Amino acid sequence: MNKLMIAVFFVVISGYFSNPIQSAEAAPRHNAHKHKSINHHHSTASWYGSKFHGKRTANGEKFNMYAMTAAHKTLPLSSYVEVTNLKNNRTVIVRINDRGPFNSSRAMDLSYAAAKELGISGTGSVEIKPLASIQLSRKANKRG
Repeated sequence: MNKLMIAVFFVVISGYFSNPIQSAEAAPRHNAHKHKSINHHHSTASWYGSKFHGKRTANGEKFNMYAMTAAHKTLPLSSYVEVTNLKNNRTVIVRINDRGPFNSSRAMDLSYAAAKELGISGTGSVEIKPLASIQLSRKANKRG
């Protein structure tokens, strides 16, 4: 089982017992106007790696450039999004654990691992799709 499958499985199981991503599900209902434009939003993403590896992220954890994570300006911390590279249709699921990018031309900074999986070496055109826990569960069942 690869690391992504393990992460998705952990989220689904954790959600069943303690629902740790309840705030990620609640945020779009309370701030629907704020995230409406994010659904299937096409934008530009870049990545960050060794310069920030081991430094604290916005949610307090240490940044791991080999984890499937990303930074976004407005999406709830600890929420999950599906990111698709529009050039090659590769897709990954990442957890939002940081704020940024601090460049108005980009919507998301991906971890090195996520960018590599997507085939993005500098910047890339992506589609960002927020996921609810029910969607994560369905994706885990399809891949497992």
